[in-house]
Amino acid sequence: MALIAGDPGRIDRRTAALRSMSIALVGVLALSAVWSTVQLVDDILHAGKETSSATSLLQTGGTVWACTVLAFSLLFFELDSGGPASRAHRMPSTPALAFPQQLDPRLSSADWRPRYIDYLYLALTNATAFSPTDVMPLAPWAKITMGVQSLVSLLILGLVVARAVNVLA
Repeated sequence: MALIAGDPGRIDRRTAALRSMSIALVGVLALSAVWSTVQLVDDILHAGKETSSATSLLQTGGTVWACTVLAFSLLFFELDSGGPASRAHRMPSTPALAFPQQLDPRLSSADWRPRYIDYLYLALTNATAFSPTDVMPLAPWAKITMGVQSLVSLLILGLVVARAVNVLA
């Protein structure tokens, strides 16, 4: 609510305080997604209540996986190129995440800017391929964040599928 009150309507006027608050909130969201993964892995390893049924396990695992995709997409959205407000005014010459439209000017107009859907797609493909697909991480924070997301997704998908097959057998 504080973010909406501080910048109602558009996201092109953020102050340093609002940007810090936004990064902190998204960071908490990403950490909670990682914590949910740790809890799910612990439940799988110690036969928690939601791991006794394949249906329950797949629902829980799918929810945790989807939450990690959303959390990391928001993290990429907020951290890349100074955040959405900075991108609305100008794109830096050296972005932290290089989209195909930035690498080849023939693919888009000169004023192209990544939007949230581009970061959601990045998080989704990174979580399913466990590696970058078409968006290349250039900054160290982007490489580390994408690596963490890939490892979290691998843990979720690998253990949930293995346990579900075991429960069904």
